[in-house]
Amino acid sequence: MSTIQPTTRTKIRRKPDRAAYERAAIEAILDEGLICQVAFVADGKPYLIPTAYARDGRWLYLHGARSNRMLRAIIGGETCISVTLLDGLVLARSVLHHSMNYRSVVIFGQGEEVTDAEQKSHALRYVVEHIIPGRWADARQPSDQEFTATLVVRVPLDECSAKVRTGPAVDEEDDLRLPVWAGVIPTKQSWLPPEPDALLMQPVEVPAYAAAYSRPAKPA
Repeated sequence: MSTIQPTTRTKIRRKPDRAAYERAAIEAILDEGLICQVAFVADGKPYLIPTAYARDGRWLYLHGARSNRMLRAIIGGETCISVTLLDGLVLARSVLHHSMNYRSVVIFGQGEEVTDAEQKSHALRYVVEHIIPGRWADARQPSDQEFTATLVVRVPLDECSAKVRTGPAVDEEDDLRLPVWAGVIPTKQSWLPPEPDALLMQPVEVPAYAAAYSRPAKPA
């Protein structure tokens, strides 16, 4: 389906005009982001942990050590995952109307462990390739011991929605006459030249995917 039917948890109630339920819009935000925030409950207490992720089709993949408390908590347990991309600071004439332009996704669901060896290897490759395309084939592959010690969990993208704010400040009509500057300060993520590891044993040319690293461009 091209549109994800909103649920009571994913329906946008505050500023519903900013809601996006189209799967393509949600996937584009996830594909551009690098870090997600994973909420879970362990020992009766709430936690929120940032971690790397990757989307493959209609699944969001997470990985970590087999003893990872976050991953173990969401296997068969409820989780809420969010990704936010900041696009600009919105300065209004009134301090209470200041805002930010952003694109965000919130996902609800239960995690499940990826136990099939082929699917697990595929997921690990996807996580690496999501962060820096081309790296998986260039670096050493996981040893059997590393592979066994790594836990991979996936969460379905069945219950999720996006919220997007664009454009200028929304001021009260009376405030438009105030001699106060208003506008948007756009943000842009940029990457500096790669810095070689001091422990390189021999001269190794910087790979093209690192020298020209960039993320997917945000829509105009």
